Amino acid sequence: AKTPVSQMASMMVGRPVSFKVEKKPAQVGRVILDIHDLTVMGNKKVPAVKDLSLFVRSGEIVGIAGVDGNGQSELIEAITGLRPIDSGVVSLDGNDITNAPIRTRNEIGMGHIPEDRQRRGLVLSSAVYNNVAIKEYYHPPFSKRGLLNIEYLQEYAQTVVDQFDVRSGEGIFSNAGKLSGGNQQKLIVGREMVASPQLLIAVQPTRGLDVGAIEYIHSQLVAHRDKGHAVLLVSFELDEIFNLSDRIAVMHSGRIMDVVLPSETDEATVGLMMTGIEAKGAGHE
Repeated sequence: AKTPVSQMASMMVGRPVSFKVEKKPAQVGRVILDIHDLTVMGNKKVPAVKDLSLFVRSGEIVGIAGVDGNGQSELIEAITGLRPIDSGVVSLDGNDITNAPIRTRNEIGMGHIPEDRQRRGLVLSSAVYNNVAIKEYYHPPFSKRGLLNIEYLQEYAQTVVDQFDVRSGEGIFSNAGKLSGGNQQKLIVGREMVASPQLLIAVQPTRGLDVGAIEYIHSQLVAHRDKGHAVLLVSFELDEIFNLSDRIAVMHSGRIMDVVLPSETDEATVGLMMTGIEAKGAGHE
């Protein structure tokens, strides 16, 4: 006899699991992230992102749908300051950040849940409490006159660990590398979200996680949006894109094919656009 997927998931985590993300209609506000005519070179010195324009407003989740390798990684690296921009403009809450240092982007209000949590998100050989403060350590109250305030740093880390249910053998003193994948991801999500960034960029935020952790991270992304913040989501899972997004930007070969509403399209149509086929009546944003 076949066991329903929802029942199997409940058995795995010991409680009912919701695959449908519960969210209220988006209450959108001003433009937080504004990308205009962006071109970014890839590793092979050919454009990976081509004249791309997109905006994300406060109070909404914009999901980027596309087959892996169509410029998503280069786009996010350009927005977050990890890759130089060839041409075009990127603005964060009205501030031109096209050539801004990463620290400046963070201070204006950018959070980033990276695709590779172990290479880009954490210092695996360092304690959880150090990883929580990795973006904050250089200013008060985390440090004073160049010296770390270890007591405050550890109290802050404990608050994040408790709030986001990060579990480890030695608590905040555990090395980040000893945490399970799900707890590593919850640590990153907690660190990025507790600062309430105006823009949260989440790339493959649930890859490789169990159903309980997936459900939790989905709920946190929606909660961030409901606080009036902007969320840019990149996922190669179409059901995740449809479940979470208020608008879907379909990306193919470094370009935005179209921006659509989940309620007005379906996975088959978006899937076609992901292969480069224009949908009937498709209009660019």
